[in-house]
Amino acid sequence: MGEIVGAAFVAHVPTIVLPEQVRRELNEGHEISLVPTLHDIRREFLDPLHADTFVVFDTHWFTTVEFVVAAHQRRHGKYTSEELPRGMCQMPYDIIGDPVLAHAFAATATDRDDMWIHASHDPFLPIHYPTVNLLPFLQRDERWMSIGVCQTGEATDFLLLGQLLADAITSLDRRVVLLASGGMSHTFWSLQELRSHEASNPVHVRTAEAREADEQILAWWAAGDHKSVIDFYPTYRTFKPEGRFGHYLMMLGALGGAACTAPGVQRSDYENSAGTAQVHVTFCRPNEGWTA
Repeated sequence: MGEIVGAAFVAHVPTIVLPEQVRRELNEGHEISLVPTLHDIRREFLDPLHADTFVVFDTHWFTTVEFVVAAHQRRHGKYTSEELPRGMCQMPYDIIGDPVLAHAFAATATDRDDMWIHASHDPFLPIHYPTVNLLPFLQRDERWMSIGVCQTGEATDFLLLGQLLADAITSLDRRVVLLASGGMSHTFWSLQELRSHEASNPVHVRTAEAREADEQILAWWAAGDHKSVIDFYPTYRTFKPEGRFGHYLMMLGALGGAACTAPGVQRSDYENSAGTAQVHVTFCRPNEGWTA
């Protein structure tokens, strides 16, 4: 019987894979906290869990009529970002996948009329940097499986998707870590303003109201109060969280949804990236309230 042994909300911003000198130039001579704390997460949080599979909820992989999961045995090659080829260029990746879990996951929706999941092993299926950018920091010998964000999905869809993933994990012999790869409030500065707001100081987050909303969610996470985050979601959507906040909601659905009481440990500073809000938070299994 499989289980989810850990979960994390992690930032994947292009800055983390830039050379340190460039990161410091963009950040008034200082290192951003997102980089060293990813190494800390691997060493202090992930290593002791002895997971065999990492599931990434990838906020740059948008689908429309269904959720899609990567079902490859192996994905390898070089990745160049269409968004920022100057900073993410010909990055090598080599990922062992988990097609057994991917197909078991897709099968949970076969007889449902409220969820559609497609498992794809097409060798030409694109890969995205919310998955690739984590590899230099977090990859060891675990399997990696990515799931896209359905851009027509609502909170109930994301939560159900996570619940079905937990069901699939439970049906197999797996120790799984969930990685919600994306940001919080997600509005960029305009092109003419952007270069004045590249430093990580959160005063550069696009609006004070967005920052206040993010900080409220961080407080609820620290308290393990995920129900309040769900209740706040309609309001939070007005601050345009990355990927409709689907990465967090899918992760949460797998952890029990509104009943989950897993407290979050903030590992990085709450940082700005071109107006968007970024942070690393890990979630450990509480005594109760974790479903798989």
